[in-house]
Amino acid sequence: MACGLFLLYKEQGMTSQTAVKRVSRLFGGEKTGHTGTLDPLAEGVLPVLVGRAVKASEFLLTGEKEYIAHLRLGVRSDTEDITGTLTPSGAPLPSEREVLAVLDRFRGEILQTPPMYSALKVGGKKLCDLARAGKEIEREKRPVTIYRLDAERLADDEYRLSVHCSKGTYIRTLCADIGEALGTGGVMSRLLRAEAAGYPLEKCMTLAELEATPPEEREKLLIPLPEIFEKFPRVTLPPFFARLALAGAPIYQKKIGTAFEEGSVVALYDEYGFFALAKAVINDEGERVLRSLRLFRI
Repeated sequence: MACGLFLLYKEQGMTSQTAVKRVSRLFGGEKTGHTGTLDPLAEGVLPVLVGRAVKASEFLLTGEKEYIAHLRLGVRSDTEDITGTLTPSGAPLPSEREVLAVLDRFRGEILQTPPMYSALKVGGKKLCDLARAGKEIEREKRPVTIYRLDAERLADDEYRLSVHCSKGTYIRTLCADIGEALGTGGVMSRLLRAEAAGYPLEKCMTLAELEATPPEEREKLLIPLPEIFEKFPRVTLPPFFARLALAGAPIYQKKIGTAFEEGSVVALYDEYGFFALAKAVINDEGERVLRSLRLFRI
């Protein structure tokens, strides 16, 4: 059974869900899941979890991301990108100096209002479904972090943005907010995700390349579970404690000679290799224990 992480280069014009379904078919119908949606307009890195690795999705969703986006000034859109209804603002375009200067407002921790055309759920309903029904609801601003934001002028009304940001950042909203700060309006006209979950564009394959790979060779393209979690602290358990962990029992840290702080996530190994992720918690007795979060061994 195929199990691991496939690095897909999602191309424009395809939904993330469609791309993931095609990956599933090419891996023999194995269960699949992705680690963060890319809009049909967007292209680039889409990590796809295959088989038992789907259990790892929440641990890869927390990663930082890097994007290359095109910002078009002088226009507004109900979707904050060029796929929506576009309305020219009629305002004079700013100089390159003004554009570069305004970026300072968007570096570091900022607040964003999630766009209506997004997959975010409010009250159990996706915002995009409400938007398509002609409804708009209040959304709470959310903190995100922009670690790096640079711009290169392509034309008077077009700039290429290089963005390194935290999980949950909407690049469409960033473009729209920059446009509003300049008084001209702005939309995202192109988006490339250059890195996600620590994996760069250069390591990705297109669906066409995956399809061209002989079926018996495809499993070799998957990043195995131990490599996915190599950044987590590694704990190798003796057979007795490994059996306890596999049975879901908490492991007292003092008995295995560890002292991880509460909230730490560690990768558990035994004599046969990696088998689980565990979290350090304080039990009712005030003892530090490791409690299994996800078991990956059948």
